[in-house]
Amino acid sequence: MKYIELTAFGKPWEVCKTINGNDLAKPDPGYVTLEINAAPINPAELLIMEGKYATQPALPVKLGIEGVGTILDLGDGVEDLNIGDRVLSLGRTNWAEKIQAPANTMIRVSKDADVNQLSMLKVNPATAMFMLEQFVDLKPGDWVIQNAANSAVGRCLIQLARAKGISTINVVRRSDLNEELIELGADLVFLDGEDLADRVRKAIGEANIPLGIDAVAGKATSNLAETLSEGGTVVNYGLLSGEPCQLTPDMIVFKGITLTGFWLAKKLGSMSLDKIQETYKNLASKIINGDLYVPVEAIYDLGHFEDALRHAYRGGRNGKILFAPNG
Repeated sequence: MKYIELTAFGKPWEVCKTINGNDLAKPDPGYVTLEINAAPINPAELLIMEGKYATQPALPVKLGIEGVGTILDLGDGVEDLNIGDRVLSLGRTNWAEKIQAPANTMIRVSKDADVNQLSMLKVNPATAMFMLEQFVDLKPGDWVIQNAANSAVGRCLIQLARAKGISTINVVRRSDLNEELIELGADLVFLDGEDLADRVRKAIGEANIPLGIDAVAGKATSNLAETLSEGGTVVNYGLLSGEPCQLTPDMIVFKGITLTGFWLAKKLGSMSLDKIQETYKNLASKIINGDLYVPVEAIYDLGHFEDALRHAYRGGRNGKILFAPNG
């Protein structure tokens, strides 16, 4: 049974290795054995491997913070799941051919949905959904501005906002993304830059922009804040620039801009299991209905994990990188 293990902190493709472990025995009571069908590589995992994440695990440690699989075996007392069910795995060891995990960390999903899309459901769609719903009482006709709009979270946010009647202003660093994001449902797309606020206001006038979503930090945070309406909120959820968020005293004091943060792990930790399951079943239904889609650029087996991690680390991608541990 093969899985990926992190053994040190550094360049991701240099500090991981594949382990050929023993075959899994009958699962313990309350546990299931799961064959992993697909599991994505997320920016948070790259930060963990580099030693830059908010919390660092004790080493060595298995990896894979989301994935989807098929139940192979049930421990005693598991009543709500069946062998053959397709489930989301909410655990953090999904870069593996098989895992054993508590049954209450599994969420049954439809076999009719695309397995690759399901594998990406835990992190990016949920992050986009919570940021749209948790911080500002958005109303139809409002605008939301976000940077890194071509990221998986950004693409999910475009689709989820459109379904709510919320218009999106999408900031990118590559002009070749404009048409693609407009086809996805983006209302406006701009290149980032010092005059971003002027260009945005020229396009939409005094329309209400109460919320900015920031994945970049650094000067990009200030660029977003300058576009917001008075009293607006910037929610930061990433640090793609590697720099601290910048926000001037003028923006805070005179314009009343608030800067706050979002961390999915903390959010999920505050929710009941029933609410978590409700959340992901709702998001899974959007995949089945064709209302939520994230592009996939490449799929690798575990034996080529170095290539997969290098690919995920590169900029300029147009889709997620996935593992298909069992082919």
